[in-house]
Amino acid sequence: MNKRKTYITLGIILFFFCISLLKFDSTSVVASYNENNPINLQNIPILNYHKVDILNHALSVSPQEFEEQMEYLYKNGYHTITPDQLMAYLKSCKELPDKPILITFDDGYLDNYTNAYPILKKYGFTATIFLVTNLINHDDRFMTWDQVREMQKNGIVFGSHTANHKSLTTLTKEQVMSELSESRDELTRQLGKPPKYFAYPTGTYNAEIEEMVRANKYKAAFTIEYGQVGADSDLYSLQRIPIFKGQKTFRSFFIRLNGAPILEELGLIKS
Repeated sequence: MNKRKTYITLGIILFFFCISLLKFDSTSVVASYNENNPINLQNIPILNYHKVDILNHALSVSPQEFEEQMEYLYKNGYHTITPDQLMAYLKSCKELPDKPILITFDDGYLDNYTNAYPILKKYGFTATIFLVTNLINHDDRFMTWDQVREMQKNGIVFGSHTANHKSLTTLTKEQVMSELSESRDELTRQLGKPPKYFAYPTGTYNAEIEEMVRANKYKAAFTIEYGQVGADSDLYSLQRIPIFKGQKTFRSFFIRLNGAPILEELGLIKS
């Protein structure tokens, strides 16, 4: 059985590699919403970015690469959604637009405002940014609260990425609670309403931390684990599709986005 799965995986990788050599004008394999069977929820892709700049770093996607990816989504009929829309869909089967996708950023780097934000506006897209609150206004590499408020007025959603971006599994219970509550309180003070959503810094968490996130009144939490979100997803460990820089960044983006539904269908990754 393990050998069979290995052959299937290799075949899938080869298939998408061959597709990636062609012009990328095909439509996504993500299924459409079925109004006649609303309980049969489709899986939703959630993209995870960090930086949009020209640094030679795995977490940095250049503005040119980011625009190429957004143009692909636009031309292939994707519609960006908010976390609120995602939650309403998962909890109450509220209808989503055709080919929904959630775009997220972690940390709150300045380039999210200077580079990514104009591109998102160009294509009529929204996004969700998880902020490390003690770095906002205090580190030149990160946004200011004025920039955050401007983006919020124009449809960008903001959530918590803790106060100091420490791996939560290395902290005491009291320290974890402090990271969660300090970030929540600062976001509430700066933006006029409490944040509903959280992303685990460094992607590290466990069941106890999930419960603490829930206790701090966050409605859902996002991981950096590869996969899509579906009917069976744990709302406090939602999977995303991390996007990295590489020698063929767009090819990697294309394969990771379009490969997730196939891998889930085969049971090789969980939604």
